[in-house]
Amino acid sequence: MRTVFKTSYDADINLFRHGAQLGWYVLLLALALALPLGVSSFAVGEMTNLLIWAIACMGLMVLVGQTGQASLGHAAFLAIGCYANVLLQEKIGLPFILSFPLSGLIAGVAGALIAMPMTRLHGVYLAIGTLAIAILTDDFIVIAAPLTNGVVGLFAPDISIFGISFNRYANPDRLYYLVLGITLLVVLLYRNLQRSPLGRSFAAIRDSEISAQAMGVNVARTKAIAFGISAGITGLGGALMGHFAGIFNNETFNVIISIQLLLAIVIGGLGTIHGAFFGAAVVALLPQAISMTRDFLGQFLGGGSIAIPGLEAAVFGAILIGFILFEPMGIYGRWVKIRTYFELFPFYRKDMFRRQKSYLKTERMR
Repeated sequence: MRTVFKTSYDADINLFRHGAQLGWYVLLLALALALPLGVSSFAVGEMTNLLIWAIACMGLMVLVGQTGQASLGHAAFLAIGCYANVLLQEKIGLPFILSFPLSGLIAGVAGALIAMPMTRLHGVYLAIGTLAIAILTDDFIVIAAPLTNGVVGLFAPDISIFGISFNRYANPDRLYYLVLGITLLVVLLYRNLQRSPLGRSFAAIRDSEISAQAMGVNVARTKAIAFGISAGITGLGGALMGHFAGIFNNETFNVIISIQLLLAIVIGGLGTIHGAFFGAAVVALLPQAISMTRDFLGQFLGGGSIAIPGLEAAVFGAILIGFILFEPMGIYGRWVKIRTYFELFPFYRKDMFRRQKSYLKTERMR
C-alpha cells in the first residue's frame, strides 16, 4: 500500500499522485508506442479506432461526467467537426494541420451557442433537447446537399502533414501514431481542466447547482463553457472519424452514435479519463468480438456464420443494464474498489463507496 502524505493543497492538484503512478503511465505509453511493431495491420486499425472513440468519449465526459449535464445529441458535434474539417480542406484548401483544430473550434462554438437556450433545462428535459439537436443536424445535412452532398456523402482526403501522408490502409502505423499523439494532447487538456478553477466549477455544478451558485459560480455561463469545451473535443473526434472511415454521410452520425457515446462513458466510469478509455474499448472492440464469436460458433457447430438481427444492440443493452444494477461506477469504479480493498485490507468497508442521494432537499424536487 502506498500512502501520500499531503503537506499542502498542491498535492491535490498535482498531475500525478506520486512517482510510482507516473512510472506506470510511462510504461503504458511505451507499450502504446511499441504496439504496431508486434501486431497485425488489422489490430493497429482497431486500436486507432479505439483511440478516436476515446477522444469522443472524453468530449462527452467533460459535459456528463464532469459537469453533470445529460446529453443525447453529441453525434451532432461529431458531424459538425467531421464536415467542417473536410469542407475546410476541399472548399478553402486549408491543410489538415489548420483545418483540424478549426473544426474543433467550430464544433465548440456551435456547442456554446446551442447551450445558451438550454442552460435552464435539467435531467431528462436537457437530454430530450440535445436529442432534438442531433435529429435536426441529421436533417440539415440532407437539406444542405449543395454543401454537404446530402445522402451521397463526402470523401475524406488523405491526411498530409509537411508532405507526410497518413492513410488507414496505405500506412496504418502512421495514422495510429498521429491519433495517439492527438489523444495524448486531449488527455493533458482534460487533466489540466480538472485541476483548474474552471474544472472545479464544473464539479460544483455537478454536485449541487444551488451550492455552486451560492459560492459565486455563474451557473449559466459555466454550463455554456462546458458545452463548448465538450463539443470542441467531440468535434476533433468526429474529424478523425471522417478520415478513418474515408467516406461519410448523414447516416454515419445518427442518433445511435449519441446513445453509444453515452453508454460508453457510463460503462467505463463517469467523471474519469480512465472511464472514457474503458468505455471506448467496449464500443470499438465489442462489434469485432461479437463477429469473431459468431464466426467461431458457426464453424464449431458445422454451419455457416450465425446472423442474428439486432444482436449488437442487444448485447450493448445487456451490458448497460448489468452495470447499472451491479456496478453503477463502471469498469474503472470496479477497479478502484478492488485496488482500495487491497490497500485498506482488513479495514475495507463495503459501504464506503455508497452514493449520497442528494446534498440538498431542494435538489430532490427536480
